[in-house]
Amino acid sequence: MAVTHIDEELNFAALHERIAAAVPGRECIVWRDRRLTWAEVTDRTRRLAAVLRHAALGVHPHEGPPGSTSPHDHVALYLHNGNEYLEGMLGAAKARCAAVNVNYRYVAEELLHVLADSQARAVVYHDTFADTLAEVLPTLPDLTVLLQVDDGSGCSLLPGARRYEDALAEAVPTAPSGLSPDDLYILYTGGTTGLPKGVLWRQADFLAACLGITRSTERLVATAATSNLRVLAAPPFMHGAAHWNALSAWSAGGTVVIQDDPSRLDPDDILTTVERERVNSLLIVGDAFARPLADALATGRHDVSGLSHLLTGGAVLSASVKDELLRLAPQLRIVDVLGSSETGRQGVHTSDAARGASSGTFERSATSVVLSADLGRILEPGDPELGWLAQAGRVPLGYLGDPDKTARTFPTSGGVRYAVAGDRARVLEDGSIELHGRDSVTINTGGEKVFAEEVEQALKHHPSVFDTVVVGRPSERWGQEVVAVVQLRADGSNPTDDELRAAAAPHIARYKLPKHVVRVEKVERSPSGKPDYGWASRTVVEQGG
Repeated sequence: MAVTHIDEELNFAALHERIAAAVPGRECIVWRDRRLTWAEVTDRTRRLAAVLRHAALGVHPHEGPPGSTSPHDHVALYLHNGNEYLEGMLGAAKARCAAVNVNYRYVAEELLHVLADSQARAVVYHDTFADTLAEVLPTLPDLTVLLQVDDGSGCSLLPGARRYEDALAEAVPTAPSGLSPDDLYILYTGGTTGLPKGVLWRQADFLAACLGITRSTERLVATAATSNLRVLAAPPFMHGAAHWNALSAWSAGGTVVIQDDPSRLDPDDILTTVERERVNSLLIVGDAFARPLADALATGRHDVSGLSHLLTGGAVLSASVKDELLRLAPQLRIVDVLGSSETGRQGVHTSDAARGASSGTFERSATSVVLSADLGRILEPGDPELGWLAQAGRVPLGYLGDPDKTARTFPTSGGVRYAVAGDRARVLEDGSIELHGRDSVTINTGGEKVFAEEVEQALKHHPSVFDTVVVGRPSERWGQEVVAVVQLRADGSNPTDDELRAAAAPHIARYKLPKHVVRVEKVERSPSGKPDYGWASRTVVEQGG
């Protein structure tokens, strides 16, 4: 299998500086009334880097298990989409820190885990999240830099915090130095582990494997000089696919546009922004985004004739919804991107008016393979075995602080180190990949990954729950939704669904709460005590859950 040649090892902060020098007056970020040029973003991110360096944050010598440690201080981004999120990623990198994405839907218990697990030294956060952050600060003595972003909610500063804009205004911007392709990019993902894990990528490997950047700085700058790319990533930047889309646009000298209200999915807001800002590439997450967008397009209120590409990743975009979108906007090219936090891009599937719409198969990348069930061999085209989708070549170093999980997810087979994220797949006769999905019990609801066991544990905080198994069921809007199969205690208690959800709510984010509860006399488990998820799924169907 041919492997794409890489012209040069890159660092994304250094690349942004070079492109900014070539196109200083071009718009870099557009959000509401903010139209920040490449020169302005360069200045602002240099100032943020200065704030971090003034607090002695940066890169330091370190020791620890290979692939599981980071030499950088970590900057947590606890934000809705906005210019501050992207500035946070870039400014942290210019200080030779590493940004850490935080799911803003987390309750305090989950937030504490990510901040403690990442050993975050700084956090940039919106006013609206200050109260939740305040709950966990007393147990995080190493979190010393607090930059609070005004979002209009009127929240006062937390003790020891500074206003983000004030901190930038008082800083002295200087050009970054010492930037290296070996600097880390970190992506926290819930994945199939049940708890968020920080995936550690060398920046050079991340840029090649996740963003598909294979050209030299000089060639990228030359291409950027004539770019007219304007992208809008509709999902939250806290998810990898969204900020990958933004960074990819920047690598091409493009402009990143943000919808007016990024705190919720508002299809009219997204489409109005697409039309007003002449967006030509839109990123969404599967049917959960596509169905509302199609309904809004069907009203005829929006002119999206300038939109040429619709990208989707992280959840299924069904063929029927693609057909509807192509009927409403026949100029679109719809691109499904296959990949994960641990693998980067592994394949694509393109639908357009000429080729029609389908789902579930992908043209694989040059470094994507399917390994046999025992990981011992690469499956050839047409092999009927259902194997493991794997990535070779540039793969992550490992998981932060977890050498055991690193060894399991990044095994070596035949002398080659692979990333195996847990997706099952077959190789079809033409060499394309037929994706069968994650082999674990992960539930994917609207692009959010929900691990069944954490929902089960949260439900058991209700005193009437004796046992429970949680599964996903199909949902037209969300792809899947969470359903709990519950065995109550034999004491006559009969809590309502809302009461069960209320008991779980302090422990997990709202989107993880079960949409429906099916009650059974006994939860089936194997002799070893493991839950029978197949039985639970059948029970949900049989009882109309």
